Amino acid sequence: MSAPTQTKTIAVGGDGFSLKAILPPLMAIVVAMIMVILDSTVVNNAIPKLVEYFDTDLKTIQWTVTGYTLALSAVIPLAGWMTDKFGSKQIFMITIALFTIGSVLCGIAQTPEQLIIYRIIQGLGGGMVAPIGMTMVFKLAPPERRGSIMGVLGIPMLMAPAFGPVLSGWLVDSVSWHWIFIINLPIGIIAFILGYKYLPKSDRHAAPHLDLIGMCLAPIAFSMLAYGVSEGGTSWSSASTITGLTVGGIALILFIFVELAQKQPLLELKVFKSSDFTRSIILTWIVQLAMFGAMLIVPLYLQGVMHYTALDTGWILMPYAICAGIGMPISGRLFDKIGARPLAFAGLTVVSISLFILSGISIDTSLWVIILCICIMGLGMGFSMMPLNTHVLNSAPRRLVSRVTPLTTAAQQVVVSFAVAGLTGYLTSQITSHAASAGADANPLRAVVAGYGDTFFLSACLATAGVALSLLLRKPKQQEEAGIADGDNPDSAMMMGH
Repeated sequence: MSAPTQTKTIAVGGDGFSLKAILPPLMAIVVAMIMVILDSTVVNNAIPKLVEYFDTDLKTIQWTVTGYTLALSAVIPLAGWMTDKFGSKQIFMITIALFTIGSVLCGIAQTPEQLIIYRIIQGLGGGMVAPIGMTMVFKLAPPERRGSIMGVLGIPMLMAPAFGPVLSGWLVDSVSWHWIFIINLPIGIIAFILGYKYLPKSDRHAAPHLDLIGMCLAPIAFSMLAYGVSEGGTSWSSASTITGLTVGGIALILFIFVELAQKQPLLELKVFKSSDFTRSIILTWIVQLAMFGAMLIVPLYLQGVMHYTALDTGWILMPYAICAGIGMPISGRLFDKIGARPLAFAGLTVVSISLFILSGISIDTSLWVIILCICIMGLGMGFSMMPLNTHVLNSAPRRLVSRVTPLTTAAQQVVVSFAVAGLTGYLTSQITSHAASAGADANPLRAVVAGYGDTFFLSACLATAGVALSLLLRKPKQQEEAGIADGDNPDSAMMMGH
C-alpha cells in the first residue's frame, strides 16, 4: 500500500547482525514497556496511602493491583490473533493509547470502585505491550545473541522498578496520589511518537479463527481463582472462598479442554508437551510467586510497621532494583555461554537465603538488615529471571515463539495476581491469628510483625522449591535449525521504512 521508498533491513541472524541497527525500534519498545512496568511499581508503594485516602481496607485496595494484572492476562492471549489481523505496529500503538487514557482516568477516580474499574481499563491497554514487544525483540536478535540482547533490554526495564517507588513516594507525599497515574500521560505520548516513527512495519497475515469460547473462559477462570485465593486469607471455608475456587476451577478445566481441542487455540497449550519447556515455565512461576509477593509485602511493612513515608520507602527499595540491574546484563552474557541452570540455581539460592533471614524479622530488626536482604534478593532476581525467561522461549519450537510469548506473559500476570491476592490474604490471616493467641495484654505490634515474618517464610519456601527445580533444567537444543526445517521463517529480515 505504500509507495516505493528506501527501506532499511534489520538482519536477525548471521554476520549481518548489528546492535546499532536495532536500537531505534528497541528504544520504542523499551519506553512503552517501562511505562507499563513503572505503573505497577508506583501503585505498590502507594497502597497504604490509598487505603487511608479512600477509608477502606487492604483487601479492597489490593484489587487495584489484582484487577489490573487480571485485565492484562485477559488480553495478552489475543496478541497473536490481533497482530495477525491488524499488524503488530498498529496494535502496539492502540494499546499505548488505551493505557494512557486509562491512566488519566485512574488519576481522577473518586471512589475505590472507580479506581479498580479504571485500573482494569489500564490493564486492557497495557496487556499486549509486553508480548508484542518481546516477540519483536526476539525476532530481531539471532539465537546466539538473545541472552545479551535480553540483558540489555532488561537494564532500563529494571530502572523503572528502581525509580518507580521513589517517584511514587515523592508524588504521594509532596503532591497527590492522583499524579502517580497522571504521570503516565507524558510517558505515553513519548512512547506513541517513538513507536510511530521507529517501529518496523510488519505484514498482516490471514487472521486465524478467533477462539471466542476460550476468550470468555480464561478471564472467568483466572479472576474467580484469584478472588477465591484472596477470600481464603480470611476463611478457606467461607461461601465466597469456596464459590470462587469452584467456579474458577471448573472454568479452568473447561478452558484447558477447549484449547487442546482447537486447531488455532487462544493459548498454545500443546507446547507443554516439551518437558524442558514445562519444567522451565513452572520454575519461572515459582520464582514470580516468591519475588513479586515478597516485594509487595516489603513496602507495606516499611510504612505500616516502621512508619516510613512513601518517599522514604521508595529510596529504601531502590537498591533492590539497582542490584537486579547489575546482575541482569552479567547473567545475559553468561547465559549465552553456560545456559540457565547454573544462573538460576545461584540466583534462587541467594534469594532463598535473604527471604529466610526476613522471616525472622522482629520489632528490633534494623533497617540495614532489611536493606541488605532486598539487595541480595535483587541480585538473585537479576541473575535468575532473564535467563529463565530466555530459556523458556528457547525451549519452544521456533515456529511457535509468537504463540508462546502470549502464553508466558499471560501466565506471568496470572501468577502475579495470585501472589498479590494470596500473600496479602495470608498476611491478614496470620496477623489475626497471632493477635488472637497473644492475649489482651500483649503488644499488638508483635502480632503484626509475626504475621509479616510468616509471610516472608512462605515466600522463602517457594524460592527454595525453585532452587531444587532449577537442577532439572537442561540446555535446550538449538531451535534455529528446527524452525527452518519446519518451514518457519518469521520475518527473517524486518523492514523498517521512514
